Amino acid sequence: MTDDVIIRKFEKTDRAGLRRISCQTAFLDKPREKFIEDDEILADSLTSYFTDYEPESCFVAAQNDRVIGYITGSKNVKSMARINNFKIYPRLFFKSLLRGLFFKKNTSRFLFHLLASFGKGEFSEPDFSRDYPATLHINIDDGFRGQRIGSRLIEKYMSFLRENSIPGVHFGTTSSGAKEFFLKEGFNILFEGKRSYFRYYSGSDIIFYIFGKNINLVG
Repeated sequence: MTDDVIIRKFEKTDRAGLRRISCQTAFLDKPREKFIEDDEILADSLTSYFTDYEPESCFVAAQNDRVIGYITGSKNVKSMARINNFKIYPRLFFKSLLRGLFFKKNTSRFLFHLLASFGKGEFSEPDFSRDYPATLHINIDDGFRGQRIGSRLIEKYMSFLRENSIPGVHFGTTSSGAKEFFLKEGFNILFEGKRSYFRYYSGSDIIFYIFGKNINLVG
C-alpha cells in the first residue's frame, strides 16, 4: 500500500536513501558490481551535483521517513555541466585513483567499452538546452513501482519548474520500461540513438532516448 507515501522536498537526511536507490537502479537493475565495483564512487557520480549543488530542485517519495523514490533535477543543464566538469568529475577521478577503482577487473572492462562507445560517436546528440533548459532523473525502489509514485514525483517537479518560469525539460534514458512511462506522462521523444557499451555483457546494443516536454507557464 502507498497511501502513506508522501512527496516532499529533499532534505539533507534523505541523502543516504537517495544514494542507495541510485546505486540499485544504476544499470537497469543489472548487478551494479559487474560494472562499477565501488558504491561510493557510483553514488557520487550519479547524485553529487543534485544533492550538493542544487538540492532545492530535488524531491523524494517517503514512507515512514524512509526514502523509497526520488526525482533529482537542474533548472539549467549548462550550469550543471560546468560544475560537473570543473568541480565534481576531477574530484571523482582522483578519488577513484586513490581507491584503486580503475584497476578492478569489472570496472576497467566496463570503462573500456564505455570509452569505445564514446569513440564511435555514440554519445553525440543534439543540444536541446535552449528550448528545454532543465533536466531530471527519477528512480523508484523496486517494490514500489507501478503505484503512481513516479507520476506524483513528475507532477511535483513540473509544478516546481513552472513556479520557476522554466519553459521546458529534457533528459535521457536507456530503459524501455521508462520509455513507456514517460510517453504516458506526456513527454515526447526528441532523439533516439544506439549505444554499444553493454554489448559485451548482454550481447546486444541498447537504445538511448532523449525525452522532452514544454511547460505551460500560463495559469
